[in-house]
Amino acid sequence: MKVAVTGASGLIGSALVGHLRGRGNEVMRVVRTSPGKGDVVWDPAAGSIDVDALNGVDAVVHLAGAGVGDHRWSADYKEEILQSRVRGTHALATALAGLARPPGVFLSASAVGFYGVRGDEVLTEDSGNGDGFLADVCRRWEAATAPATGAGIRTVVMRNGIVLSATGGALKKQLWPFRLGLGARLGSGRQYFSWISRRDVVAAISFLIAHPEISGPLNLTTPAPVTNTEFTRALGRAVRRPTLLAVPSAALRLAVGREMAEEFLLASQRVMPQRLTEAGFVFADPLLDGGLRTALDDRPHDPLVT
Repeated sequence: MKVAVTGASGLIGSALVGHLRGRGNEVMRVVRTSPGKGDVVWDPAAGSIDVDALNGVDAVVHLAGAGVGDHRWSADYKEEILQSRVRGTHALATALAGLARPPGVFLSASAVGFYGVRGDEVLTEDSGNGDGFLADVCRRWEAATAPATGAGIRTVVMRNGIVLSATGGALKKQLWPFRLGLGARLGSGRQYFSWISRRDVVAAISFLIAHPEISGPLNLTTPAPVTNTEFTRALGRAVRRPTLLAVPSAALRLAVGREMAEEFLLASQRVMPQRLTEAGFVFADPLLDGGLRTALDDRPHDPLVT
């Protein structure tokens, strides 16, 4: 099978490329700069891509987008978050729709931010779009896949939870203070945290490619979301350090701004992978303690072949 991957150097993409190649697939990385042999060049901001190179691929996995937690949410950075997702997704979906030999499946990333801040409400794929900046970004991001869907390409929208890996993302940023014994609950700690190990999200993507009956939105989270207090205690156990501290909500709002604090750091999303579970996917790391052990053993560009 020939698979094209955007965001191939990112936390998920780097592991996915190794995982697919380890199973004998041909993988084409879709990159913006410094292409290597077999890579496809694109410019998502300009909407340009080497269309001919994508003709005849079996699957396209689209993971590219600016990091939501990488910078304070200035007006300019919020626009970058939005456009890096919407413009790139629409350009790619349009290119795929125009191919003489389109792929059998287009898997495009989204996020559980789609649901907005929902307290302890149990959220499945049937739950509606929430309110706020991130919910609006996710709604528009998912809508940008419409050209591919309209062309009859099986399109899967992956609403990712927080991906746990010591090599990047949120967990990597937290490890240093936790290992110093400075791990802290955020705000009340009652907000729900929907997560998935890096090896499970990679395995889930591979599973979705292989199951032609699946399309539409799917939650890529474990069936065991936890509160921030539970996560803080579990990470403390994993690194064998106390977690007696707490960061007041007011301090987080002051540090990163009210909007980013409320919608990102303090957001509560109790998300369940209903459609993925019903399809028969089996999680290697369904519970947090095991997921953290897996995450702490991760290595950069680990192919995660299991």
